[in-house]
Amino acid sequence: MNVNLPNFPNRETKDRTFGITMVMDKGLSVNQVENFIDSCGDLVDFVKLGFGTALVTNKLEEKLKLYREANIRPYFGGTLYEAYKVRGLFDEFQKFLDKHQMETAEVSDGSIVLDHEDKLKDINTLANGRVVLSEVGSKKTDVIISPEQWVSMMKSELEAGSYKVITEARESGTIGIFNKDGSAKRELIDDISHHVKIENVLWEAPKKAQQVWFIKHFGANVNLGNIAHSEVIPLETIRLGLRGDTFFDFLPDDIKKKNGIK
Repeated sequence: MNVNLPNFPNRETKDRTFGITMVMDKGLSVNQVENFIDSCGDLVDFVKLGFGTALVTNKLEEKLKLYREANIRPYFGGTLYEAYKVRGLFDEFQKFLDKHQMETAEVSDGSIVLDHEDKLKDINTLANGRVVLSEVGSKKTDVIISPEQWVSMMKSELEAGSYKVITEARESGTIGIFNKDGSAKRELIDDISHHVKIENVLWEAPKKAQQVWFIKHFGANVNLGNIAHSEVIPLETIRLGLRGDTFFDFLPDDIKKKNGIK
């Protein structure tokens, strides 16, 4: 960090448990990963190899090695877990994780219909030796989940061993915790935050406006995910008030008053 000005929010540093930035890797090349890490690797906590890209990615081991050496925790997208699970191959999924020495795993049911007790069992199994990120919410627009169900599932998944629970939004940011136009479902998000510790929630927020909303709502150290690799530095400027969207949010009242900001 090159910040040498006063009145900036205190950002947690790695290895942090709060203020996490999770990036979506949808098929970066090894060279792109090297450049990405060189540019902003110190700002990134997790990298998700999105969907099932791990099965079709060239030089997968090289990429994973680069991320680990940069103190970034890579993991395979929950859709890969679902692809194994729907075929009755959970044991094979674990072997695939072992083969690639994956210390982090995601469990989700955004595409498949999965009994929640079965999901909790898999979370508990994987948490025995791995960091588990579990995702709540469906990728289907016709699946309605009540706020009470969101809260109940998130709580039970944390109890089963999840390190963080991820709120579904997809890479489009138009489902789950967001409306079709990308705006936040405020009542749902507030209901979740009132019942689940905010540091245990990783909010998917792929769009700038969504990132701004969460930072204004919960502060600079809110956990955010599904961030594009090219948007990590812009996101950090939003967290620090170095971009117009949050420029005055973290300044003391006297400075705001001088600038006519209430």
